[in-house]
This record gives sequence, C-alpha cells and structure tokens, in this order.
Amino acid sequence: MNVLVDTSVWSVVFRRKPADLNVFEKSIVAEFIELVKEGRARIIGLVRQEFLTGIRTVAQYETLRIALAEFSDEIISTQDHEAAAKAANECRAKGVSASLTDILICEVALRRGFAIFATDPDFQNYARVLPIRLHTARK
Repeated sequence: MNVLVDTSVWSVVFRRKPADLNVFEKSIVAEFIELVKEGRARIIGLVRQEFLTGIRTVAQYETLRIALAEFSDEIISTQDHEAAAKAANECRAKGVSASLTDILICEVALRRGFAIFATDPDFQNYARVLPIRLHTARK
C-alpha cells in the first residue's frame, strides 16, 4: 500500500539535524527511508508548498526543493476537493476541526486507498471520524 506523507514527517526527515533527533524521530526517519526504498512514499502539492514555506534562505530553499523534486505530486481533482470539504464538514459536526491541508490529505488517501504517515496528532482525531488508515513506523 502506498503512503501519503504529511508535512510533519517531511520536516523531521529534511529540516532537522540527525544529531538533534530523539528516538521516536529517528524511527520516523528510518521508516521514511524504507518507504522511499519500497517506492511507496507519496506527496501532494499542498504538502510540498507547506513544507517549503518559511525557509529562511534561498540556498536552504533550493536544497529542500531539489530533495523533494524526486517525488511527483499526486494529481488532485475537483472531486478530491469536494470530498475534502464534505469530510471537513463531517469532522466539524463531530467537534473535530481540520486544516485545509490535513483534510485534503485525508481525502486523497481515502480515495486512493493510501495510508497516511504523520507525526501530527490531529490525524488521530480525524481517524475517529473518517475511515483513514494511519501508517506507523515498523519496529
């Protein structure tokens, strides 16, 4: 099964220094590397944009942009956006607020049969409302 990777994971992998990672974060990086080796890591354009936003220097931006360039964006359709809006409404009706990026990740994953790999705890909340599958690091 392919895995849609959230910004929270891309950030741990590419924006953090390996020496600064805790045990959990090291397991995230190791799992990401395995997903890439297996050809199962996926990204959407909105995650790419979110990840590259706020980079302080042009050189760092270019380094990160080039690192992501080997990953093609999943194509997002009008139906994906409409399904994301519906899912956001479902979540809100059950007391769970969702960001535009997160809910689009949920719907793209659902519509394509992907799991979601994230360190963001909000995805646990979405999973209480939506039938998403969350990917965790293998031990």
